[in-house]
Amino acid sequence: MSEVMLNIGWAAVFAFVGGIVGIGLVLMVAAILPRIIEKFTPNIDEEKEIARGNTAVGEYFGRVVGASILGASIIVAAAVLGGIIAALH
Repeated sequence: MSEVMLNIGWAAVFAFVGGIVGIGLVLMVAAILPRIIEKFTPNIDEEKEIARGNTAVGEYFGRVVGASILGASIIVAAAVLGGIIAALH
């Protein structure tokens, strides 16, 4: 019984630490990713186009950045789940 409780405790620690690290990584990706996308499209000033009312640029930029952040979130969640599973075995 003691080993089971120890494993559950380690799983909780891994989940907490992994969650904190994951939140930091997702926030970092959310801060850096728009700048990377802007470098891929050097001839388009996204901010100016959005201010002019060009909704196509805004939708494209929003979808690409949103999908990339969602992808990074899925990867972080898989890593946290892997840590929890490793702690339970």
